[in-house]
Amino acid sequence: MSSMQIDRLLDTVVKLGASDLHITVGRPPTLRLHGHLRNLQTKVLDSDDMVGLMKAVTPERNQQELQEEGGTDFGFAYGDAARFRVSVFRQRGDIAMVLRQIPNKLLTFEQIGLPEICKDLIRRPRGLFLVTGPTGSGKTTSLATMIDHVNMNLDRHIVTMEDPIEYYHYHKKSIVNQREVGNDVPSFAEALRRVLRSDPDVILVGEMRDLETIESAIRAAETGHLVFATLHTTGAAKTIDRIVDAFPVTQQNQVRVQLSTSLICVLSQALLSRVDVQGMVAAYEFLVVTPAIANLIRENKTFRIDSMIQTGKKFGMQLLDDHLWTLYSRGMISAEEMIDKSKNPAELTNKVHRIGRTVGRLEWDTEEEEDKA
Repeated sequence: MSSMQIDRLLDTVVKLGASDLHITVGRPPTLRLHGHLRNLQTKVLDSDDMVGLMKAVTPERNQQELQEEGGTDFGFAYGDAARFRVSVFRQRGDIAMVLRQIPNKLLTFEQIGLPEICKDLIRRPRGLFLVTGPTGSGKTTSLATMIDHVNMNLDRHIVTMEDPIEYYHYHKKSIVNQREVGNDVPSFAEALRRVLRSDPDVILVGEMRDLETIESAIRAAETGHLVFATLHTTGAAKTIDRIVDAFPVTQQNQVRVQLSTSLICVLSQALLSRVDVQGMVAAYEFLVVTPAIANLIRENKTFRIDSMIQTGKKFGMQLLDDHLWTLYSRGMISAEEMIDKSKNPAELTNKVHRIGRTVGRLEWDTEEEEDKA
Protein backbone atom coordinates (compact mmCIF):
# COMPACT_ATOMS: atom_id res chain seq x y z
CA MET A 1 0.00 0.00 0.00
CA SER A 2 1.51 3.32 -0.99
CA SER A 3 1.33 6.57 0.97
CA MET A 4 -1.18 7.59 -1.67
CA GLN A 5 -3.63 5.33 0.08
CA ILE A 6 -3.09 6.70 3.57
CA ASP A 7 -3.98 10.06 2.00
CA ARG A 8 -7.19 8.59 0.63
CA LEU A 9 -8.05 7.23 4.08
CA LEU A 10 -7.30 10.55 5.78
CA ASP A 11 -9.34 12.43 3.17
CA THR A 12 -12.30 10.20 4.04
CA VAL A 13 -11.84 10.86 7.77
CA VAL A 14 -11.80 14.62 7.18
CA LYS A 15 -14.67 14.59 4.68
CA LEU A 16 -17.00 12.55 6.91
CA GLY A 17 -15.91 14.28 10.10
CA ALA A 18 -14.97 10.97 11.77
CA SER A 19 -13.25 11.23 15.15
CA ASP A 20 -10.85 8.29 14.67
CA LEU A 21 -9.37 5.99 12.06
CA HIS A 22 -8.53 2.46 13.27
CA ILE A 23 -6.05 0.45 11.20
CA THR A 24 -5.20 -3.12 12.18
CA VAL A 25 -4.37 -6.45 10.55
CA GLY A 26 -7.28 -8.70 9.56
CA ARG A 27 -9.85 -5.95 9.12
CA PRO A 28 -10.48 -3.14 6.64
CA PRO A 29 -9.64 0.39 7.85
CA THR A 30 -12.43 1.40 10.25
CA LEU A 31 -13.79 4.83 11.18
CA ARG A 32 -15.33 5.94 14.45
CA LEU A 33 -18.17 8.15 13.32
CA HIS A 34 -20.53 9.79 15.86
CA GLY A 35 -19.36 7.26 18.42
CA HIS A 36 -19.87 4.13 16.27
CA LEU A 37 -17.36 1.98 14.35
CA ARG A 38 -17.85 1.69 10.56
CA ASN A 39 -15.70 -0.40 8.21
CA LEU A 40 -14.54 1.30 5.03
CA GLN A 41 -15.29 -0.57 1.82
CA THR A 42 -11.67 -1.45 1.10
CA LYS A 43 -9.51 -4.57 1.36
CA VAL A 44 -8.77 -6.38 4.59
CA LEU A 45 -5.28 -5.33 5.70
CA ASP A 46 -2.34 -7.72 6.02
CA SER A 47 1.03 -7.30 7.79
CA ASP A 48 2.72 -5.68 4.79
CA ASP A 49 -0.10 -3.17 4.35
CA MET A 50 0.28 -2.21 8.01
CA VAL A 51 4.03 -1.66 7.78
CA GLY A 52 3.52 0.49 4.65
CA LEU A 53 0.80 2.59 6.26
CA MET A 54 2.83 3.02 9.44
CA LYS A 55 5.95 4.12 7.55
CA ALA A 56 3.92 6.58 5.46
CA VAL A 57 3.11 8.75 8.48
CA THR A 58 5.48 7.85 11.32
CA PRO A 59 8.60 10.01 11.86
CA GLU A 60 11.98 8.23 12.07
CA ARG A 61 12.33 8.96 15.82
CA ASN A 62 8.95 7.36 16.51
CA GLN A 63 9.66 4.32 14.32
CA GLN A 64 12.69 3.74 16.52
CA GLU A 65 10.61 4.09 19.69
CA LEU A 66 8.11 1.59 18.24
CA GLN A 67 10.99 -0.87 17.72
CA GLU A 68 12.38 -0.39 21.21
CA GLU A 69 9.29 0.17 23.34
CA GLY A 70 6.54 -1.53 21.32
CA GLY A 71 4.55 1.68 20.93
CA THR A 72 4.75 5.39 20.14
CA ASP A 73 2.55 8.50 19.95
CA PHE A 74 2.93 11.62 17.84
CA GLY A 75 0.93 14.35 16.14
CA PHE A 76 1.10 15.54 12.55
CA ALA A 77 -0.58 18.14 10.37
CA TYR A 78 -2.48 16.85 7.36
CA GLY A 79 -2.10 19.81 5.01
CA ASP A 80 -4.45 22.57 6.13
CA ALA A 81 -7.33 20.13 6.48
CA ALA A 82 -6.72 18.79 9.98
CA ARG A 83 -4.22 17.52 12.51
CA PHE A 84 -4.00 13.96 13.71
CA ARG A 85 -2.86 12.50 17.00
CA VAL A 86 -1.49 9.05 16.28
CA SER A 87 -0.99 6.03 18.48
CA VAL A 88 1.05 3.19 16.93
CA PHE A 89 1.54 -0.03 18.86
CA ARG A 90 2.44 -3.70 18.42
CA GLN A 91 -0.16 -6.38 18.94
CA ARG A 92 0.27 -10.10 18.28
CA GLY A 93 3.56 -9.29 16.58
CA ASP A 94 1.91 -6.95 14.07
CA ILE A 95 1.39 -3.20 14.10
CA ALA A 96 -1.87 -1.38 14.80
CA MET A 97 -2.60 2.35 14.47
CA VAL A 98 -5.27 4.69 15.71
CA LEU A 99 -5.40 8.21 14.27
CA ARG A 100 -7.55 10.70 16.17
CA GLN A 101 -8.65 13.74 14.18
CA ILE A 102 -7.96 17.05 15.91
CA PRO A 103 -10.16 19.67 14.28
CA ASN A 104 -8.36 22.80 13.11
CA LYS A 105 -11.23 25.06 14.00
CA LEU A 106 -11.40 26.18 17.59
CA LEU A 107 -14.99 26.15 18.81
CA THR A 108 -16.71 28.84 20.85
CA PHE A 109 -18.25 28.46 24.31
CA GLU A 110 -21.70 28.50 22.71
CA GLN A 111 -20.89 25.80 20.17
CA ILE A 112 -19.76 23.30 22.77
CA GLY A 113 -22.25 24.42 25.40
CA LEU A 114 -19.73 25.18 28.14
CA PRO A 115 -21.29 26.69 31.27
CA GLU A 116 -21.35 30.49 30.85
CA ILE A 117 -19.77 31.02 34.27
CA CYS A 118 -16.50 29.50 32.95
CA LYS A 119 -15.88 32.83 31.22
CA ASP A 120 -15.76 34.63 34.59
CA LEU A 121 -13.67 31.94 36.25
CA ILE A 122 -10.94 31.95 33.60
CA ARG A 123 -10.38 35.66 34.16
CA ARG A 124 -9.09 34.84 37.65
CA PRO A 125 -5.41 35.59 38.22
CA ARG A 126 -4.71 32.38 40.12
CA GLY A 127 -6.03 28.96 41.00
CA LEU A 128 -6.55 25.45 39.68
CA PHE A 129 -9.19 24.79 37.01
CA LEU A 130 -9.69 21.04 36.51
CA VAL A 131 -11.33 19.44 33.48
CA THR A 132 -12.07 15.75 33.95
CA GLY A 133 -13.77 12.86 32.21
CA PRO A 134 -13.01 9.60 30.43
CA THR A 135 -10.84 9.42 27.31
CA GLY A 136 -12.58 10.93 24.29
CA SER A 137 -15.03 12.99 26.35
CA GLY A 138 -13.85 16.26 24.80
CA LYS A 139 -11.56 17.55 27.56
CA THR A 140 -8.95 18.75 25.05
CA THR A 141 -11.59 20.63 23.07
CA SER A 142 -13.04 22.34 26.15
CA LEU A 143 -9.58 23.40 27.28
CA ALA A 144 -8.66 24.66 23.81
CA THR A 145 -11.83 26.78 23.79
CA MET A 146 -11.02 28.30 27.19
CA ILE A 147 -7.38 28.96 26.28
CA ASP A 148 -8.53 30.60 23.04
CA HIS A 149 -10.97 32.80 25.00
CA VAL A 150 -8.14 33.98 27.28
CA ASN A 151 -5.89 34.44 24.25
CA MET A 152 -8.42 36.68 22.48
CA ASN A 153 -9.56 38.75 25.45
CA LEU A 154 -6.72 39.11 27.94
CA ASP A 155 -3.02 39.92 27.75
CA ARG A 156 -1.45 36.87 29.33
CA HIS A 157 1.59 34.69 28.84
CA ILE A 158 0.12 31.22 28.30
CA VAL A 159 2.40 28.18 28.48
CA THR A 160 0.96 24.77 27.60
CA MET A 161 2.49 21.33 28.18
CA GLU A 162 0.93 18.69 25.98
CA ASP A 163 1.57 15.11 24.89
CA PRO A 164 1.29 15.56 21.95
CA ILE A 165 0.21 19.11 21.03
CA GLU A 166 -3.31 18.87 19.66
CA TYR A 167 -4.87 22.24 18.89
CA TYR A 168 -2.41 24.86 17.64
CA HIS A 169 -2.85 28.29 19.25
CA TYR A 170 -1.51 31.43 17.59
CA HIS A 171 -0.57 34.61 19.48
CA LYS A 172 -3.55 36.95 19.69
CA LYS A 173 -3.85 39.34 22.62
CA SER A 174 -1.82 36.85 24.67
CA ILE A 175 1.49 35.13 23.97
CA VAL A 176 1.04 31.34 23.66
CA ASN A 177 4.03 28.99 23.96
CA GLN A 178 3.22 25.30 23.51
CA ARG A 179 5.70 22.68 24.75
CA GLU A 180 5.39 19.13 23.47
CA VAL A 181 6.37 16.41 25.93
CA GLY A 182 8.91 14.10 24.29
CA ASN A 183 9.83 16.73 21.76
CA ASP A 184 10.43 20.06 23.49
CA VAL A 185 10.69 18.72 27.04
CA PRO A 186 11.17 15.18 28.45
CA SER A 187 8.19 15.08 30.87
CA PHE A 188 5.28 17.01 32.36
CA ALA A 189 7.11 17.15 35.69
CA GLU A 190 10.21 18.66 34.08
CA ALA A 191 8.14 21.18 32.10
CA LEU A 192 6.40 22.25 35.32
CA ARG A 193 9.70 22.54 37.17
CA ARG A 194 10.92 25.00 34.54
CA VAL A 195 7.75 26.89 33.76
CA LEU A 196 7.71 29.25 36.75
CA ARG A 197 10.94 30.86 35.52
CA SER A 198 9.32 31.92 32.25
CA ASP A 199 6.95 34.53 33.73
CA PRO A 200 3.72 32.67 32.88
CA ASP A 201 0.22 33.87 33.78
CA VAL A 202 -1.68 30.81 32.55
CA ILE A 203 -0.35 27.25 32.52
CA LEU A 204 -2.00 24.26 30.85
CA VAL A 205 -0.89 20.83 32.06
CA GLY A 206 -2.10 18.24 29.54
CA GLU A 207 -2.41 15.50 32.12
CA MET A 208 -1.74 15.15 35.84
CA ARG A 209 -0.18 11.70 35.56
CA ASP A 210 1.97 11.36 38.64
CA LEU A 211 2.46 12.71 42.12
CA GLU A 212 5.23 15.08 41.08
CA THR A 213 3.06 16.66 38.37
CA ILE A 214 0.07 17.01 40.70
CA GLU A 215 2.27 18.62 43.38
CA SER A 216 3.81 21.07 40.92
CA ALA A 217 0.43 22.01 39.47
CA ILE A 218 -1.00 22.79 42.92
CA ARG A 219 2.13 24.76 43.82
CA ALA A 220 1.90 26.79 40.61
CA ALA A 221 -1.77 27.57 41.34
CA GLU A 222 -0.86 28.68 44.86
CA THR A 223 1.94 30.97 43.72
CA GLY A 224 -0.29 33.17 41.59
CA HIS A 225 -0.88 31.40 38.29
CA LEU A 226 -4.03 30.16 36.63
CA VAL A 227 -3.46 26.45 36.05
CA PHE A 228 -5.63 24.29 33.78
CA ALA A 229 -5.20 20.54 34.14
CA THR A 230 -6.98 17.32 33.22
CA LEU A 231 -7.66 14.04 35.01
CA HIS A 232 -9.45 10.87 33.89
CA THR A 233 -12.05 10.94 36.65
CA THR A 234 -15.84 11.07 36.49
CA GLY A 235 -17.55 13.58 38.73
CA ALA A 236 -16.28 16.45 40.79
CA ALA A 237 -16.15 14.87 44.25
CA LYS A 238 -14.30 11.80 42.97
CA THR A 239 -11.72 14.07 41.32
CA ILE A 240 -10.85 15.67 44.65
CA ASP A 241 -10.55 12.24 46.31
CA ARG A 242 -8.29 11.01 43.49
CA ILE A 243 -5.90 13.95 43.92
CA VAL A 244 -5.73 13.57 47.70
CA ASP A 245 -5.26 9.79 47.42
CA ALA A 246 -2.24 10.28 45.15
CA PHE A 247 -0.32 11.64 48.16
CA PRO A 248 1.20 9.69 51.05
CA VAL A 249 -1.19 9.51 54.01
CA THR A 250 0.99 11.82 56.09
CA GLN A 251 0.57 14.62 53.52
CA GLN A 252 -3.12 14.21 52.79
CA ASN A 253 -4.41 16.74 55.33
CA GLN A 254 -1.98 19.33 54.04
CA VAL A 255 -3.13 18.69 50.45
CA ARG A 256 -6.79 19.09 51.43
CA VAL A 257 -5.94 22.50 52.89
CA GLN A 258 -4.02 23.46 49.73
CA LEU A 259 -6.86 22.32 47.46
CA SER A 260 -9.47 24.13 49.53
CA THR A 261 -7.67 27.42 48.88
CA SER A 262 -6.33 26.88 45.35
CA LEU A 263 -9.05 24.90 43.55
CA ILE A 264 -11.39 27.17 41.55
CA CYS A 265 -13.67 24.59 39.98
CA VAL A 266 -14.01 21.11 38.52
CA LEU A 267 -15.65 20.65 35.13
CA SER A 268 -16.44 17.00 34.53
CA GLN A 269 -17.75 15.96 31.15
CA ALA A 270 -19.11 13.12 29.07
CA LEU A 271 -19.67 13.02 25.31
CA LEU A 272 -22.86 11.40 24.00
CA SER A 273 -24.23 10.31 20.64
CA ARG A 274 -27.29 12.33 19.69
CA VAL A 275 -30.51 10.76 18.48
CA ASP A 276 -32.22 13.93 17.17
CA VAL A 277 -29.49 14.97 14.72
CA GLN A 278 -26.19 13.45 13.62
CA GLY A 279 -23.37 14.30 15.94
CA MET A 280 -22.41 14.45 19.58
CA VAL A 281 -23.44 16.51 22.60
CA ALA A 282 -21.49 17.10 25.81
CA ALA A 283 -22.97 16.72 29.28
CA TYR A 284 -21.30 18.57 32.13
CA GLU A 285 -20.94 18.34 35.86
CA PHE A 286 -19.75 21.62 37.27
CA LEU A 287 -18.45 22.30 40.76
CA VAL A 288 -17.49 25.83 41.76
CA VAL A 289 -15.46 26.02 44.97
CA THR A 290 -17.41 28.34 47.25
CA PRO A 291 -16.34 28.96 50.86
CA ALA A 292 -18.79 26.24 51.96
CA ILE A 293 -17.30 23.73 49.53
CA ALA A 294 -13.76 24.74 50.52
CA ASN A 295 -14.75 23.75 54.08
CA LEU A 296 -15.99 20.32 52.94
CA ILE A 297 -12.69 19.73 51.10
CA ARG A 298 -10.65 20.79 54.12
CA GLU A 299 -12.68 18.62 56.50
CA ASN A 300 -12.56 15.56 54.24
CA LYS A 301 -16.33 15.55 53.67
CA THR A 302 -16.29 15.17 49.89
CA PHE A 303 -19.27 12.79 50.13
CA ARG A 304 -21.41 15.87 50.85
CA ILE A 305 -20.27 17.75 47.76
CA ASP A 306 -22.91 16.34 45.39
CA SER A 307 -25.78 17.66 47.50
CA MET A 308 -24.05 21.07 47.68
CA ILE A 309 -23.78 21.09 43.88
CA GLN A 310 -27.54 20.58 43.69
CA THR A 311 -28.17 23.61 45.88
CA GLY A 312 -25.48 25.66 44.12
CA LYS A 313 -27.40 26.39 40.91
CA LYS A 314 -27.05 30.13 41.39
CA PHE A 315 -23.26 29.70 41.11
CA GLY A 316 -23.77 27.82 37.85
CA MET A 317 -23.25 24.41 39.43
CA GLN A 318 -24.89 21.24 38.15
CA LEU A 319 -24.65 17.48 38.58
CA LEU A 320 -23.81 15.29 35.61
CA ASP A 321 -26.93 13.15 36.01
CA ASP A 322 -29.17 16.24 36.10
CA HIS A 323 -27.66 17.49 32.86
CA LEU A 324 -28.00 14.01 31.28
CA TRP A 325 -31.67 13.96 32.31
CA THR A 326 -32.20 17.39 30.72
CA LEU A 327 -30.65 16.20 27.44
CA TYR A 328 -32.80 13.06 27.53
CA SER A 329 -35.97 15.04 28.31
CA ARG A 330 -35.28 17.27 25.31
CA GLY A 331 -35.08 14.17 23.10
CA MET A 332 -31.41 14.72 22.29
CA ILE A 333 -30.04 11.44 23.64
CA SER A 334 -31.40 7.92 24.18
CA ALA A 335 -32.22 6.53 27.62
CA GLU A 336 -29.53 3.86 27.11
CA GLU A 337 -26.86 6.44 26.32
CA MET A 338 -27.91 8.53 29.33
CA ILE A 339 -27.67 5.55 31.68
CA ASP A 340 -24.36 4.32 30.21
CA LYS A 341 -22.71 7.65 30.95
CA SER A 342 -24.39 8.38 34.28
CA LYS A 343 -22.94 8.24 37.78
CA ASN A 344 -26.07 6.65 39.34
CA PRO A 345 -27.56 4.38 36.68
CA ALA A 346 -30.12 2.82 39.05
CA GLU A 347 -31.57 6.20 39.99
CA LEU A 348 -31.95 7.35 36.39
CA THR A 349 -33.43 4.00 35.33
CA ASN A 350 -36.09 4.42 38.02
CA LYS A 351 -36.75 7.96 36.83
CA VAL A 352 -37.31 6.66 33.29
CA HIS A 353 -39.71 4.01 34.63
CA ARG A 354 -41.60 6.61 36.67
CA ILE A 355 -42.46 8.54 33.51
CA GLY A 356 -43.76 5.30 32.04
CA ARG A 357 -40.91 4.47 29.67
CA THR A 358 -38.53 1.55 29.57
CA VAL A 359 -34.82 1.22 29.04
CA GLY A 360 -34.01 -1.20 26.28
CA ARG A 361 -31.07 -3.01 27.83
CA LEU A 362 -29.84 -4.57 31.06
CA GLU A 363 -32.09 -3.39 33.85
CA TRP A 364 -30.30 -2.14 36.94
CA ASP A 365 -33.00 -3.21 39.41
CA THR A 366 -31.10 -6.32 40.49
CA GLU A 367 -28.24 -4.20 41.84
CA GLU A 368 -30.71 -2.05 43.70
CA GLU A 369 -32.28 -5.06 45.39
CA GLU A 370 -28.82 -6.14 46.51
CA ASP A 371 -28.13 -2.66 47.89
CA LYS A 372 -31.26 -2.91 50.04
CA ALA A 373 -30.50 -6.45 51.20
